[in-house]
Amino acid sequence: MAREEPPGAPSAFLVGADVGQDHPDPQLLELTELAVSAGLRPAGHSFSRRRPIDPALYLGSGKVAQIREQVLEAQAGCVLFDASLSPVQQRNLEREFGVSVWDRTALILEIFARRARSGEGKLQVELARLRHAATRLVRGWTHLERQQGGIGLRGGPGEKQIELDRRMLEDKIKQLQLRLRKLQRQRSTQRRSRRRGSQLQVSIVGYTNAGKSTLFNALTHARAYAADQLFATLDTTTRRLWLGEGLTAVLSDTVGFIRDLPHSLVEAFKATLDEAVEADLLLHVVDASNPQAEQQIEQVQQVLREIGAEQVPQILIYNKIDMLDGPVPPTRRQVAGRVRASIASFDVSALSGLGLDALRERLGELARDRLLSADVESEARAEVPAEVGASDGSTEAGATAGQVDSVHPV
Repeated sequence: MAREEPPGAPSAFLVGADVGQDHPDPQLLELTELAVSAGLRPAGHSFSRRRPIDPALYLGSGKVAQIREQVLEAQAGCVLFDASLSPVQQRNLEREFGVSVWDRTALILEIFARRARSGEGKLQVELARLRHAATRLVRGWTHLERQQGGIGLRGGPGEKQIELDRRMLEDKIKQLQLRLRKLQRQRSTQRRSRRRGSQLQVSIVGYTNAGKSTLFNALTHARAYAADQLFATLDTTTRRLWLGEGLTAVLSDTVGFIRDLPHSLVEAFKATLDEAVEADLLLHVVDASNPQAEQQIEQVQQVLREIGAEQVPQILIYNKIDMLDGPVPPTRRQVAGRVRASIASFDVSALSGLGLDALRERLGELARDRLLSADVESEARAEVPAEVGASDGSTEAGATAGQVDSVHPV
Protein backbone atom coordinates (compact mmCIF):
# COMPACT_ATOMS: atom_id res chain seq x y z
CA MET A 1 0.00 0.00 0.00
CA ALA A 2 1.44 3.34 -1.05
CA ARG A 3 2.00 5.91 1.68
CA GLU A 4 0.24 9.24 1.27
CA GLU A 5 2.41 12.21 0.43
CA PRO A 6 1.88 15.55 2.21
CA PRO A 7 -0.67 17.81 0.51
CA GLY A 8 2.06 20.30 -0.43
CA ALA A 9 3.89 17.78 -2.64
CA PRO A 10 3.74 18.29 -6.44
CA SER A 11 0.83 16.36 -7.96
CA ALA A 12 1.20 13.80 -10.73
CA PHE A 13 -1.24 11.97 -12.98
CA LEU A 14 -0.34 8.31 -13.55
CA VAL A 15 -0.79 6.56 -16.92
CA GLY A 16 -0.37 2.89 -17.74
CA ALA A 17 -1.34 0.56 -20.56
CA ASP A 18 -1.48 -3.15 -21.29
CA VAL A 19 0.55 -3.38 -24.49
CA GLY A 20 1.15 -7.12 -24.33
CA GLN A 21 3.56 -7.37 -21.39
CA ASP A 22 3.51 -10.57 -19.30
CA HIS A 23 2.26 -9.01 -16.06
CA PRO A 24 0.44 -5.69 -16.46
CA ASP A 25 -0.38 -3.62 -13.37
CA PRO A 26 -3.93 -2.26 -13.90
CA GLN A 27 -3.99 -0.54 -10.49
CA LEU A 28 -0.56 1.03 -11.13
CA LEU A 29 0.47 0.10 -7.60
CA GLU A 30 4.19 0.04 -8.28
CA LEU A 31 4.09 3.28 -10.26
CA THR A 32 2.26 4.86 -7.33
CA GLU A 33 5.04 3.72 -4.98
CA LEU A 34 7.63 5.11 -7.37
CA ALA A 35 5.81 8.45 -7.55
CA VAL A 36 5.65 8.74 -3.75
CA SER A 37 9.34 7.78 -3.48
CA ALA A 38 10.12 10.62 -5.91
CA GLY A 39 8.28 13.11 -3.68
CA LEU A 40 5.15 13.34 -5.84
CA ARG A 41 1.48 13.13 -4.87
CA PRO A 42 -0.63 10.88 -7.15
CA ALA A 43 -3.69 12.85 -8.29
CA GLY A 44 -5.41 10.26 -10.46
CA HIS A 45 -4.60 7.51 -12.90
CA SER A 46 -5.64 6.00 -16.20
CA PHE A 47 -5.09 2.45 -17.47
CA SER A 48 -6.04 1.13 -20.88
CA ARG A 49 -5.23 -1.59 -23.40
CA ARG A 50 -3.40 -0.70 -26.55
CA ARG A 51 -2.32 -2.77 -29.59
CA PRO A 52 -0.01 -1.73 -31.13
CA ILE A 53 1.95 1.14 -29.59
CA ASP A 54 1.50 4.45 -31.40
CA PRO A 55 4.97 5.63 -32.56
CA ALA A 56 4.04 9.29 -32.07
CA LEU A 57 1.92 9.31 -28.88
CA TYR A 58 2.38 5.80 -27.38
CA LEU A 59 -1.42 5.76 -26.88
CA GLY A 60 -4.10 6.57 -29.43
CA SER A 61 -5.05 10.20 -30.10
CA GLY A 62 -8.50 9.69 -28.59
CA LYS A 63 -7.08 8.28 -25.36
CA VAL A 64 -4.54 11.07 -25.18
CA ALA A 65 -7.34 13.64 -25.51
CA GLN A 66 -9.27 11.91 -22.71
CA ILE A 67 -6.20 11.91 -20.44
CA ARG A 68 -5.63 15.60 -21.21
CA GLU A 69 -9.06 16.41 -19.79
CA GLN A 70 -8.35 14.29 -16.69
CA VAL A 71 -5.00 16.02 -16.17
CA LEU A 72 -6.67 19.43 -16.36
CA GLU A 73 -9.41 18.36 -13.97
CA ALA A 74 -6.89 16.96 -11.47
CA GLN A 75 -4.68 20.07 -11.88
CA ALA A 76 -1.68 17.75 -12.07
CA GLY A 77 1.75 19.29 -12.50
CA CYS A 78 3.17 16.36 -14.47
CA VAL A 79 2.20 13.06 -16.08
CA LEU A 80 3.97 9.78 -15.27
CA PHE A 81 3.97 6.89 -17.76
CA ASP A 82 4.52 3.32 -16.57
CA ALA A 83 6.65 2.63 -19.67
CA SER A 84 9.77 3.82 -21.44
CA LEU A 85 8.89 6.53 -23.94
CA SER A 86 10.88 7.51 -27.00
CA PRO A 87 12.11 11.13 -27.15
CA VAL A 88 9.56 11.86 -29.90
CA GLN A 89 6.70 10.39 -27.86
CA GLN A 90 7.70 12.38 -24.79
CA ARG A 91 7.94 15.64 -26.78
CA ASN A 92 4.54 15.11 -28.45
CA LEU A 93 2.82 14.16 -25.19
CA GLU A 94 4.15 17.25 -23.43
CA ARG A 95 2.69 19.36 -26.22
CA GLU A 96 -0.67 17.60 -25.87
CA PHE A 97 -0.86 17.78 -22.05
CA GLY A 98 0.78 21.15 -21.52
CA VAL A 99 2.79 19.76 -18.57
CA SER A 100 6.02 17.81 -18.21
CA VAL A 101 5.92 14.08 -18.98
CA TRP A 102 8.13 11.54 -17.21
CA ASP A 103 8.54 7.96 -18.30
CA ARG A 104 9.42 5.09 -15.98
CA THR A 105 13.15 5.41 -16.66
CA ALA A 106 13.26 9.12 -15.78
CA LEU A 107 11.23 8.49 -12.63
CA ILE A 108 13.60 5.78 -11.37
CA LEU A 109 16.59 7.98 -12.16
CA GLU A 110 15.01 10.81 -10.15
CA ILE A 111 14.56 8.50 -7.14
CA PHE A 112 18.16 7.33 -7.39
CA ALA A 113 19.33 10.94 -7.53
CA ARG A 114 17.37 11.75 -4.36
CA ARG A 115 18.63 8.69 -2.46
CA ALA A 116 22.33 8.63 -3.42
CA ARG A 117 24.49 9.42 -0.39
CA SER A 118 28.07 8.30 -1.03
CA GLY A 119 30.38 9.98 -3.50
CA GLU A 120 30.44 6.88 -5.67
CA GLY A 121 26.67 6.57 -5.63
CA LYS A 122 26.24 10.19 -6.71
CA LEU A 123 28.70 9.70 -9.56
CA GLN A 124 26.90 6.55 -10.71
CA VAL A 125 23.51 8.27 -10.73
CA GLU A 126 24.86 11.34 -12.50
CA LEU A 127 26.40 9.14 -15.18
CA ALA A 128 23.11 7.31 -15.71
CA ARG A 129 21.16 10.58 -15.94
CA LEU A 130 23.59 12.04 -18.47
CA ARG A 131 23.37 8.91 -20.62
CA HIS A 132 19.60 9.16 -20.51
CA ALA A 133 19.71 12.89 -21.32
CA ALA A 134 21.95 12.21 -24.32
CA THR A 135 19.05 10.38 -25.97
CA ARG A 136 16.68 13.31 -25.33
CA LEU A 137 18.40 15.99 -27.42
CA VAL A 138 15.51 16.15 -29.86
CA ARG A 139 13.45 18.46 -27.69
CA GLY A 140 11.93 21.70 -28.88
CA TRP A 141 15.08 23.78 -28.99
CA THR A 142 14.76 27.41 -30.14
CA HIS A 143 18.48 27.92 -30.67
CA LEU A 144 19.39 25.27 -33.25
CA GLU A 145 20.86 27.71 -35.77
CA ARG A 146 24.47 27.00 -36.62
CA GLN A 147 27.25 28.84 -34.83
CA GLN A 148 29.36 30.80 -37.32
CA GLY A 149 32.93 29.55 -37.56
CA GLY A 150 36.06 29.74 -39.64
CA ILE A 151 38.76 32.37 -40.23
CA GLY A 152 38.25 35.64 -42.04
CA LEU A 153 35.46 38.13 -42.38
CA ARG A 154 32.83 35.47 -43.08
CA GLY A 155 33.20 32.07 -41.54
CA GLY A 156 31.57 28.98 -42.88
CA PRO A 157 28.78 27.09 -41.14
CA GLY A 158 29.79 25.91 -37.68
CA GLU A 159 28.23 23.48 -35.25
CA LYS A 160 24.55 23.41 -34.44
CA GLN A 161 23.71 24.10 -30.82
CA ILE A 162 22.38 20.57 -30.45
CA GLU A 163 25.77 19.28 -31.62
CA LEU A 164 27.51 21.43 -29.02
CA ASP A 165 25.16 20.15 -26.32
CA ARG A 166 25.80 16.56 -27.36
CA ARG A 167 29.57 17.09 -27.32
CA MET A 168 29.41 18.68 -23.87
CA LEU A 169 27.41 15.70 -22.61
CA GLU A 170 29.89 13.26 -24.10
CA ASP A 171 32.81 15.08 -22.48
CA LYS A 172 31.07 15.06 -19.10
CA ILE A 173 30.25 11.35 -19.46
CA LYS A 174 33.90 10.54 -20.21
CA GLN A 175 35.03 12.47 -17.11
CA LEU A 176 32.59 10.58 -14.90
CA GLN A 177 33.63 7.25 -16.40
CA LEU A 178 37.28 7.96 -15.59
CA ARG A 179 36.43 8.84 -11.99
CA LEU A 180 34.26 5.74 -11.60
CA ARG A 181 36.96 3.49 -13.06
CA LYS A 182 39.33 4.74 -10.37
CA LEU A 183 36.77 3.93 -7.68
CA GLN A 184 36.11 0.56 -9.31
CA ARG A 185 39.82 -0.31 -9.10
CA GLN A 186 39.79 0.58 -5.41
CA ARG A 187 36.73 -1.60 -4.83
CA SER A 188 38.33 -4.48 -6.77
CA THR A 189 41.44 -4.20 -4.61
CA GLN A 190 39.29 -4.41 -1.48
CA ARG A 191 37.51 -7.49 -2.84
CA ARG A 192 40.83 -9.19 -3.68
CA SER A 193 42.04 -8.45 -0.15
CA ARG A 194 38.95 -10.13 1.31
CA ARG A 195 39.25 -13.00 -1.17
CA ARG A 196 42.77 -13.89 0.00
CA GLY A 197 41.23 -15.13 3.22
CA SER A 198 39.12 -18.22 3.66
CA GLN A 199 35.90 -16.40 4.57
CA LEU A 200 32.64 -17.05 2.79
CA GLN A 201 31.62 -14.06 0.63
CA VAL A 202 27.83 -13.53 0.71
CA SER A 203 25.78 -10.85 -1.08
CA ILE A 204 22.15 -9.97 -0.42
CA VAL A 205 20.12 -9.33 -3.58
CA GLY A 206 16.43 -8.98 -4.29
CA TYR A 207 13.59 -6.79 -5.46
CA THR A 208 13.47 -3.33 -3.98
CA ASN A 209 11.65 -3.07 -0.64
CA ALA A 210 11.81 -6.85 -0.09
CA GLY A 211 13.58 -6.30 3.25
CA LYS A 212 17.24 -6.72 2.25
CA SER A 213 18.62 -4.04 4.56
CA THR A 214 16.45 -5.25 7.44
CA LEU A 215 17.82 -8.78 6.97
CA PHE A 216 21.37 -7.37 6.76
CA ASN A 217 20.91 -5.53 10.06
CA ALA A 218 19.34 -8.57 11.73
CA LEU A 219 22.21 -10.87 10.74
CA THR A 220 25.13 -8.50 11.38
CA HIS A 221 23.67 -6.26 14.12
CA ALA A 222 24.58 -3.30 11.93
CA ARG A 223 22.63 -0.07 11.75
CA ALA A 224 22.30 0.34 8.00
CA TYR A 225 19.41 2.57 6.95
CA ALA A 226 16.23 0.57 6.32
CA ALA A 227 12.77 1.90 5.49
CA ASP A 228 9.48 0.70 4.01
CA GLN A 229 10.02 2.41 0.67
CA LEU A 230 11.45 1.72 -2.77
CA PHE A 231 15.23 2.11 -3.09
CA ALA A 232 15.71 3.15 0.53
CA THR A 233 19.44 2.47 0.16
CA LEU A 234 21.67 2.57 -2.92
CA ASP A 235 25.17 2.18 -1.51
CA THR A 236 26.71 -1.22 -0.89
CA THR A 237 27.40 -1.90 2.80
CA THR A 238 29.74 -4.71 3.90
CA ARG A 239 30.03 -6.17 7.39
CA ARG A 240 31.50 -9.26 9.01
CA LEU A 241 28.94 -11.92 9.95
CA TRP A 242 29.75 -14.01 13.04
CA LEU A 243 28.45 -17.57 12.74
CA GLY A 244 29.79 -19.16 15.93
CA GLU A 245 32.61 -21.64 16.56
CA GLY A 246 35.14 -19.19 15.20
CA LEU A 247 33.40 -19.06 11.82
CA THR A 248 32.80 -15.80 9.98
CA ALA A 249 31.49 -14.63 6.61
CA VAL A 250 31.59 -11.31 4.76
CA LEU A 251 28.05 -10.08 4.08
CA SER A 252 27.27 -7.30 1.54
CA ASP A 253 23.95 -5.50 1.10
CA THR A 254 23.47 -4.37 -2.52
CA VAL A 255 21.10 -2.04 -4.38
CA GLY A 256 17.59 -3.39 -5.01
CA PHE A 257 16.27 -4.41 -8.42
CA ILE A 258 12.98 -3.50 -10.07
CA ARG A 259 10.99 -4.29 -13.18
CA ASP A 260 12.40 -2.60 -16.29
CA LEU A 261 15.47 -1.37 -14.43
CA PRO A 262 17.02 1.19 -16.81
CA HIS A 263 20.01 -0.24 -18.65
CA SER A 264 21.92 2.98 -18.01
CA LEU A 265 21.59 2.34 -14.27
CA VAL A 266 22.79 -1.26 -14.61
CA GLU A 267 25.84 0.00 -16.50
CA ALA A 268 26.50 2.87 -14.09
CA PHE A 269 26.18 0.63 -11.01
CA LYS A 270 28.28 -2.17 -12.50
CA ALA A 271 31.07 -1.67 -9.97
CA THR A 272 28.55 -1.94 -7.14
CA LEU A 273 26.75 -4.93 -8.66
CA ASP A 274 30.08 -6.72 -9.05
CA GLU A 275 29.72 -7.54 -5.34
CA ALA A 276 27.03 -10.02 -6.42
CA VAL A 277 29.05 -11.33 -9.36
CA GLU A 278 32.13 -12.01 -7.21
CA ALA A 279 30.23 -13.53 -4.28
CA ASP A 280 30.35 -17.19 -3.26
CA LEU A 281 26.67 -17.15 -2.36
CA LEU A 282 23.62 -14.93 -2.98
CA LEU A 283 20.83 -14.50 -0.47
CA HIS A 284 17.90 -13.72 -2.77
CA VAL A 285 15.35 -11.94 -0.57
CA VAL A 286 11.69 -12.20 -1.62
CA ASP A 287 8.75 -10.31 -0.12
CA ALA A 288 6.53 -13.31 0.59
CA SER A 289 3.58 -11.02 1.37
CA ASN A 290 3.63 -9.35 -2.05
CA PRO A 291 1.04 -10.71 -4.54
CA GLN A 292 3.60 -10.14 -7.33
CA ALA A 293 6.32 -12.19 -5.59
CA GLU A 294 6.58 -14.70 -8.45
CA GLN A 295 7.11 -11.98 -11.03
CA GLN A 296 9.61 -10.22 -8.77
CA ILE A 297 11.68 -13.41 -8.51
CA GLU A 298 11.82 -13.60 -12.29
CA GLN A 299 12.79 -9.93 -12.57
CA VAL A 300 15.69 -10.37 -10.15
CA GLN A 301 16.87 -13.45 -12.04
CA GLN A 302 16.76 -11.44 -15.25
CA VAL A 303 19.01 -8.71 -13.81
CA LEU A 304 21.38 -11.35 -12.40
CA ARG A 305 21.68 -12.82 -15.89
CA GLU A 306 22.34 -9.36 -17.30
CA ILE A 307 25.24 -8.68 -14.92
CA GLY A 308 26.67 -12.21 -15.25
CA ALA A 309 25.75 -13.51 -11.78
CA GLU A 310 23.27 -16.20 -12.83
CA GLN A 311 25.72 -19.02 -12.00
CA VAL A 312 26.41 -17.87 -8.43
CA PRO A 313 24.75 -20.27 -5.92
CA GLN A 314 21.62 -18.88 -4.29
CA ILE A 315 19.41 -19.31 -1.26
CA LEU A 316 15.86 -17.95 -1.55
CA ILE A 317 14.85 -16.02 1.56
CA TYR A 318 11.06 -15.69 1.82
CA ASN A 319 10.87 -12.63 4.05
CA LYS A 320 7.93 -10.99 5.86
CA ILE A 321 6.23 -14.30 6.65
CA ASP A 322 4.83 -12.62 9.76
CA MET A 323 2.49 -10.77 7.39
CA LEU A 324 1.03 -14.01 5.98
CA ASP A 325 -1.92 -15.93 7.35
CA GLY A 326 -0.13 -19.23 6.77
CA PRO A 327 2.98 -20.74 5.16
CA VAL A 328 4.37 -19.55 1.84
CA PRO A 329 2.06 -20.89 -0.92
CA PRO A 330 3.46 -23.99 -2.69
CA THR A 331 2.98 -22.30 -6.08
CA ARG A 332 5.72 -19.82 -5.25
CA ARG A 333 8.12 -22.61 -4.36
CA GLN A 334 7.34 -24.20 -7.74
CA VAL A 335 8.35 -20.92 -9.39
CA ALA A 336 11.59 -21.00 -7.45
CA GLY A 337 12.09 -24.62 -8.52
CA ARG A 338 11.84 -23.61 -12.17
CA VAL A 339 14.51 -20.98 -11.61
CA ARG A 340 16.96 -23.48 -10.13
CA ALA A 341 16.15 -27.09 -9.34
CA SER A 342 18.66 -27.40 -6.48
CA ILE A 343 17.88 -24.09 -4.82
CA ALA A 344 17.27 -24.00 -1.07
CA SER A 345 14.84 -21.68 0.68
CA PHE A 346 14.14 -20.35 4.15
CA ASP A 347 11.01 -18.69 5.55
CA VAL A 348 11.98 -15.78 7.78
CA SER A 349 10.86 -12.51 9.25
CA ALA A 350 13.86 -10.22 9.33
CA LEU A 351 11.91 -7.75 11.46
CA SER A 352 10.92 -10.19 14.24
CA GLY A 353 13.84 -12.62 13.87
CA LEU A 354 11.63 -15.60 13.05
CA GLY A 355 13.54 -18.28 11.13
CA LEU A 356 16.91 -16.53 11.29
CA ASP A 357 18.52 -19.17 13.51
CA ALA A 358 18.04 -21.84 10.84
CA LEU A 359 19.50 -19.51 8.22
CA ARG A 360 22.54 -18.76 10.38
CA GLU A 361 23.06 -22.48 10.94
CA ARG A 362 23.07 -23.11 7.19
CA LEU A 363 25.47 -20.24 6.57
CA GLY A 364 27.71 -21.64 9.31
CA GLU A 365 27.83 -25.01 7.52
CA LEU A 366 28.81 -23.33 4.26
CA ALA A 367 31.45 -21.21 6.01
CA ARG A 368 32.89 -24.36 7.60
CA ASP A 369 33.00 -26.11 4.22
CA ARG A 370 34.75 -23.11 2.73
CA LEU A 371 37.32 -23.06 5.54
CA LEU A 372 38.05 -26.80 5.20
CA SER A 373 38.40 -26.51 1.42
CA ALA A 374 40.79 -23.59 1.83
CA ASP A 375 42.91 -25.59 4.32
CA VAL A 376 43.10 -28.58 1.96
CA GLU A 377 44.13 -26.37 -0.95
CA SER A 378 46.73 -24.60 1.20
CA GLU A 379 48.27 -27.94 2.22
CA ALA A 380 48.28 -29.12 -1.38
CA ARG A 381 50.09 -25.99 -2.52
CA ALA A 382 52.63 -26.36 0.29
CA GLU A 383 53.51 -29.88 -0.92
CA VAL A 384 54.24 -28.68 -4.48
CA PRO A 385 57.89 -27.61 -5.00
CA ALA A 386 58.31 -23.92 -5.80
CA GLU A 387 59.91 -24.61 -9.21
CA VAL A 388 56.95 -26.80 -10.22
CA GLY A 389 54.54 -24.07 -9.24
CA ALA A 390 56.49 -21.59 -11.32
CA SER A 391 56.63 -23.88 -14.36
CA ASP A 392 52.94 -24.58 -14.56
CA GLY A 393 52.00 -20.88 -14.28
CA SER A 394 50.16 -21.14 -10.97
CA THR A 395 49.70 -17.78 -9.28
CA GLU A 396 48.00 -16.35 -6.29
CA ALA A 397 45.15 -15.35 -8.57
CA GLY A 398 44.82 -18.97 -9.68
CA ALA A 399 44.67 -20.11 -6.07
CA THR A 400 42.01 -17.54 -5.43
CA ALA A 401 39.94 -18.82 -8.34
CA GLY A 402 40.22 -22.31 -6.92
CA GLN A 403 38.83 -21.08 -3.62
CA VAL A 404 35.80 -19.63 -5.38
CA ASP A 405 35.11 -22.91 -7.18
CA SER A 406 35.29 -24.83 -3.91
CA VAL A 407 31.92 -23.49 -2.77
CA HIS A 408 29.31 -25.88 -4.05
CA PRO A 409 25.80 -24.82 -5.16
CA VAL A 410 23.28 -24.68 -2.36
